Amino acid sequence: MSDPTPAQADLPESEAKLWAMLAHLSGIIVPVIGPLIIMLVFGPRSPFVKKQSTEALNFQITLAIALVICVVLTVVVIGAILLPIVWIVGIIFMVLGGIKAYAGDDYRYPFALRLVK
Repeated sequence: MSDPTPAQADLPESEAKLWAMLAHLSGIIVPVIGPLIIMLVFGPRSPFVKKQSTEALNFQITLAIALVICVVLTVVVIGAILLPIVWIVGIIFMVLGGIKAYAGDDYRYPFALRLVK
């Protein structure tokens, strides 16, 4: 058997916490893509990163759906009111998720479609 290369080695706990936090916070800058990349690159190296990045990805998908619905509802004005509210609530939950993940705690969003397992 060959020894695992550094790219395949498990992540140290401190790095796992960092990548889990970044999975949550990356949704602020690059929604859906950020958590997806972290899940694919670092998820196989750490169960904690896999779980948190999957949770963040599911929340990002849910948030994207909600924002599209808000944009459609701008035709009847209610969407214009809901759009900033949904975005601000999303940012608050992403920051909370990042804080919890960096502390090493599992964070589960209060509402998210669990589409990615």
